[in-house]
Amino acid sequence: MSDHDEFPAEGEEASGATETRSGPTRSGFVALIGPTNAGKSTLVNRFVGAKVSIVSHKVQTTRAVMRGIAIHDNAQIVFMDTPGIFKPRRRLDRAMVTSAWGGAKDADLILLLIDSERGLRGDAEAILEGLKEVHQPKILVLNKIDQVNREQLLKLASAANEAVKFERTFMISATTGSGCEDVMDYLAETLPEGPWYYPEDQISDLPMRQLAAEITREKLFLRLHQELPYSSHVETEKWEERKDGSVRIEQVIYVERDSQKKIVLGKGGDAIKSISTASRKELSEILEQPVHLFLFVKVRENWGDDPERFREMGLEFPKG
Repeated sequence: MSDHDEFPAEGEEASGATETRSGPTRSGFVALIGPTNAGKSTLVNRFVGAKVSIVSHKVQTTRAVMRGIAIHDNAQIVFMDTPGIFKPRRRLDRAMVTSAWGGAKDADLILLLIDSERGLRGDAEAILEGLKEVHQPKILVLNKIDQVNREQLLKLASAANEAVKFERTFMISATTGSGCEDVMDYLAETLPEGPWYYPEDQISDLPMRQLAAEITREKLFLRLHQELPYSSHVETEKWEERKDGSVRIEQVIYVERDSQKKIVLGKGGDAIKSISTASRKELSEILEQPVHLFLFVKVRENWGDDPERFREMGLEFPKG
C-alpha cells in the first residue's frame, strides 16, 4: 500500500415552476441508453438544467445509473443516465453494462441516444439487437445533428426504425439544445398520470458526498484523459460542515499502480493542484458555500476486483 499525498485547495438552480398548475400531474422514469460517448450525460444535464452527471471526452465515465430530475409543464421526468453500453472486457465493464440494461428494464420509457456522426456501427448495432428483448416504449434520439447532413440523418433514422419499433424519432444537439424542447414536450405528454416521486426542488437522487466524488473524477479525466488509464476511482471520505458556513471535504483518488499515482500528482504536484482547484470551484458553486477540498492519492492494486469499490459506485459485483 502506498503512502498518500495531500494537496489542499482553499479557499444554476433547477427548481420547478411555482405557478399554480391545472390538470393532472404526470411522472415517470426515462432511461437514456446508448453507446459510450453518445452524449447521454450532456443531454441529462441539459434536460435538468444543472449538472447531475459528469461529462468527459474519456469514454465510459458514467459507471452507475445516475438520476436527474426535471420538471416540464405538469410532469416530473426522472432521467436515468446509464453507463454507455459496449463490449465488456473486464469485471468493471461487465458490471457497468449490466447496470445499463438493468436501468433500461426498470424505466417507463427508453430513450436511445445515437451519435449521428458514428451512426449504427459497432456498439450501436448491438444495442439495437438488445432492445428487441425490451418491451417498454422506446424513442430514438439522434444527437450531434449539426455535424452531419440531412440526407445522412434520414438514412440513419430509417435504418434504426427498421431494426427496432420506435414510437418517435427526434433529431437534436445536446450541446446547443436544438430540438431538446421537443423531446421534453413529448415526454411530459407521454408519461403516465400520477403524483411526483420527488420534491419539486430536487434535481438528483445522488447523495452529495457521491456527487462531490463524481465532480472530482470529472476534473481528473478532463485534466489527464490522454495519460491516465481508465483504472481510477474517487471516494469522499470526510465531510465536515464548519461553524463559519464553509465545508471541509476530504477525498481519496485510488489508482492501481505507482506509475499512475505519479501521473495524477504531476510534476511538482501541478496536476493534482489543478484538479483540486477546478473541483473546489465547481463544488462551491453547487453547494453555494465555501469549500476546503483536500485530495489524497492512494495506490490500491486491483481495486477493480474489490467488491467494496463496486458498492461505492452503486454497482453489483459480478461473480467470476
